[in-house]
Amino acid sequence: MSLDPTKLPDPPMPSYTFTVYHRDVFEKSKFKDYDSLLENRFSRCHARASYLASILESKNGAQGGEMRELVPKTTDVFYGSGEYVASFLLGTQMIKNYLLLDTGSDLVWWQCGPCEANKCYKQDQPLYDSTQSKTFRIIGCDRHGKRCRIVNPAYYCNLENFECRYDMQYGDNSQTKGFIADDVITFLVEHWPVRIRFGCSKDQTGELNFSSFASGIVGLGRDVPQGYSLPSQFGGNIMSLCLPSFNSGKGSVLSFHISKWPRATSAKLLFNYRYPSYYFINLYKVFINDREVPVSPSWWNFKQHMMSGGIFVDTGTSYTYFPRDFYTVFRYIFRAEVQDIPIAEIPVQPFDTCYKEDPNGRDLYFPVVKLYFGSVNSSTMLLLAQERVVVHYRGLYCLAFVGWDSERSILGMNQLQGVGLTFDTLANTLSFDIDACD
Repeated sequence: MSLDPTKLPDPPMPSYTFTVYHRDVFEKSKFKDYDSLLENRFSRCHARASYLASILESKNGAQGGEMRELVPKTTDVFYGSGEYVASFLLGTQMIKNYLLLDTGSDLVWWQCGPCEANKCYKQDQPLYDSTQSKTFRIIGCDRHGKRCRIVNPAYYCNLENFECRYDMQYGDNSQTKGFIADDVITFLVEHWPVRIRFGCSKDQTGELNFSSFASGIVGLGRDVPQGYSLPSQFGGNIMSLCLPSFNSGKGSVLSFHISKWPRATSAKLLFNYRYPSYYFINLYKVFINDREVPVSPSWWNFKQHMMSGGIFVDTGTSYTYFPRDFYTVFRYIFRAEVQDIPIAEIPVQPFDTCYKEDPNGRDLYFPVVKLYFGSVNSSTMLLLAQERVVVHYRGLYCLAFVGWDSERSILGMNQLQGVGLTFDTLANTLSFDIDACD
């Protein structure tokens, strides 16, 4: 009997898995109390949202398949405002470092010794030294394909030594410079080794904008041809990510090629040619308890040529942002649905709807928020309750949604803490599983 080789199953891909933590695990000792820690998170969230607005509102967005989003000149935040980190073992010495996760980036980079004099910021973990790794290689322009020749000011070919260099600049005068290389990383969970391309960052300026517990950034942007994000480099179509709740102190997982969650609720991933590495999903309707937040159907319709509609999923933004006109109605209905809880006269920035604690210590329960994707049924509903709806701060419970002067919407991590996320770019879906990792 002969076998048809075209019908033989492909061998399974290795299930690359990292351990993920919320950054507060590393930073809480720097603050005098929990409320001070929260204030720092509020500041990061506002800065991150301002940064994304400067990109999404920019007229200089990427055009076509070879181009990437340009680094805006008006942003006031460095990418280091991410909320979650993953652990890596770098090079043949298996140096353990933590890198910030960023679904809004398509570059992986870390501090790469030997640094230029006084150009690396202080990091808590040992510095990766490329000269000590036997598997380190510089990737020259001739092996690099089109990336160093595209119309993107962040990347260029150094004609003196044919290194593909990058210069990421930000509006607060922080920047990271280096060249593209590759090396082997090893996964703590399965101990799989794999070679990846990364930015070997030799020169960081604007030190106050870098976090000492993290040595760089892991770009988790969508899989695009010749991209540098981990999804682009690992291939396959599955990325699963469970984000620990802000207060848990526990680790969770980021995996490629597998997902252990049942995908109870799914949204459609919307591709936009101007921002090919970003994750947009088809938000359709919003309910508070059983009351729909009225909005014109055209509001959420996704228009590729206009980059409007849908909602952007971002691991670096703590709270969900809605366009101000929609948020005003959303807030009005939420307040109307709250029963027997006194509202605070003076809200807490960035929130404008806060409620007082019960003086007798009684547990307070707030309305649920239902997000529907594509249609209204149980398989497309993400149900948000309690800590995913309100944040407890200085004796108040504040609505953890924000209105802003942008036409775009951002689905933030307060709403997705403890939720298992499965990004499937073959099926074009993002799935949600509540309480999957805590």
